[in-house]
Amino acid sequence: MKKSNLIRWALCAAFFAAIALVGCEQLDTYSIVAPSDLQDRIDSIADAKASVDTGDTTYLNISTFIVGAEDNSSGWGDNVFSDAFSIPTNKLLHLEFVNHGSGVNNWNNWNLFVANGDDRDAGDYAEYFVLRSDAYGWGNEDFDLALISQDYPDTDGDDDIWNDFRETMQGAHVTLIVDHSITGNAFVTATAEGTNGTVLTMTYQQPVSATEDIVASLKCDNSYFEMITAYLLPSQMTVVEDVNPVSISVTGAPEFVEIGNEDFWGDAVATVTFADGSSAEVDTADLSFTVVPDMTTLGEKTVVVAYSKTKQGEYTQAVSTFYTLEVTNSVTALEVTTEPNITEYYFYNDTMDIIFNTRGLVVTATYSDGTTGVLSNEALQFSGITPAEGTQEAVISYVGASSTVSTTYPLTLIKGIAQVGAYDFSTGWWSQFSEDYPVPSGESKTIKMYAYSNGINNWNSPSTILRKADMTEYGVVRMDNFGWGDGYATSTNTNDWNFDIFGANISGSRIEITVTNNGDNTADVRYDVTYATGETHFQEYAGITVDSSDLNTAIVLEGSYIVIVE
Repeated sequence: MKKSNLIRWALCAAFFAAIALVGCEQLDTYSIVAPSDLQDRIDSIADAKASVDTGDTTYLNISTFIVGAEDNSSGWGDNVFSDAFSIPTNKLLHLEFVNHGSGVNNWNNWNLFVANGDDRDAGDYAEYFVLRSDAYGWGNEDFDLALISQDYPDTDGDDDIWNDFRETMQGAHVTLIVDHSITGNAFVTATAEGTNGTVLTMTYQQPVSATEDIVASLKCDNSYFEMITAYLLPSQMTVVEDVNPVSISVTGAPEFVEIGNEDFWGDAVATVTFADGSSAEVDTADLSFTVVPDMTTLGEKTVVVAYSKTKQGEYTQAVSTFYTLEVTNSVTALEVTTEPNITEYYFYNDTMDIIFNTRGLVVTATYSDGTTGVLSNEALQFSGITPAEGTQEAVISYVGASSTVSTTYPLTLIKGIAQVGAYDFSTGWWSQFSEDYPVPSGESKTIKMYAYSNGINNWNSPSTILRKADMTEYGVVRMDNFGWGDGYATSTNTNDWNFDIFGANISGSRIEITVTNNGDNTADVRYDVTYATGETHFQEYAGITVDSSDLNTAIVLEGSYIVIVE
């Protein structure tokens, strides 16, 4: 439905609204006598309709009926939003629109913002959460991805729901319900009915202000929306059902504690899972230690931890778990008995110390009674590595109850020719780039580098951009078999990754990225990767559509850094 169709629809709606508002004898006031004033009259009727509270229903004015460019060119960074709709406490927003997207990525559809106000430049503006149509989102400290549920079907039987999702969302009629409960929670239900007859439903809930209005708006991401209607109804949620805890887990507890140190908890974190599937870290003050270890004698000790509150803080039947630790004699010496996987580090910048990657490292402690035992890396502290050529010492320390014991381990530092990203892995997406390398028609360009990563996600690794000299992109391809862009849509992907170990093995990898300009308006990208362990893998993209007369490549990343060596 293009803008002309939308205007015809709006005129029809306005006609009947005029009858309801002023009666048949006043109909001439809203007669359309010339096409030139059509939109003005529609707007005036919409304003009048918005001011009417018809019992339980309060219609809201829509000033922008077409949100975003109709060629789906309104990207995320363009910050194209719909009208902002305020939702008072104990009210429900009913919003209907037609969704259009580029169809390239799952997220190129509607995005719902729920915030504390509509002025994004205000100093106190804050978003409660952002919910994407592809069952993903983010938000403040109350946001919980596990509370997003969806029933998206696999309609073509290929075990991939997302290709079906992208097809259904093209031209889908979407109904968004945002219920602002008086209990201080927002309940979202999104229903999309595709032109293919498929119905998609997604739900989410999160705490929000119980007294102040919340504000909902839509944002484009290579997508656009045809707004249909918006109105408020009374909230359908008056009571939030409380739920009991079903389990508790403890992470980060100390494995070894020196005799005389009474702190058996250390930096441990307790996480409780509730009956509705949500989970939350809980304060140590809310825990009960039903078995407290004797820290004055040597040996293995058991700690039993219990939690006895519902999600809303009422006391209930407790859930419990346990962990063990070893009470040892004091540590008198440390020795590296197995070297780390990475013993050579490449660097270029000298602005901060390099983070020591301890994967594979084994440190053995000698105790005051002459016995020895392996200490976990979590029980140790590690210094940074000075970014300077030659041998540099990493300091390894154990902080005991009365003293600190240290040793050093030599590492080799080699200087490269360029670097992208910071040593502390703080580099955000699309914030640092390598130089642009031209790739002439019929030729290849290979960039050789060493990569280091926080190891959290597969995409915390280098990505390759293919673009024109004027920065117009053909596509972006990641090392982990994923990409986007018009040119990428024609590519064929092959790789031999074991994704179970991919992220953990990025650091210390030698990577060669080769971009080949085939001369026929296609290009290939190949990653040849050698892990620090010596294991080799590849990732290849063949047949990316480009203009062979104007092809450049560059590297971009996040949560990682690379040192280019050739």
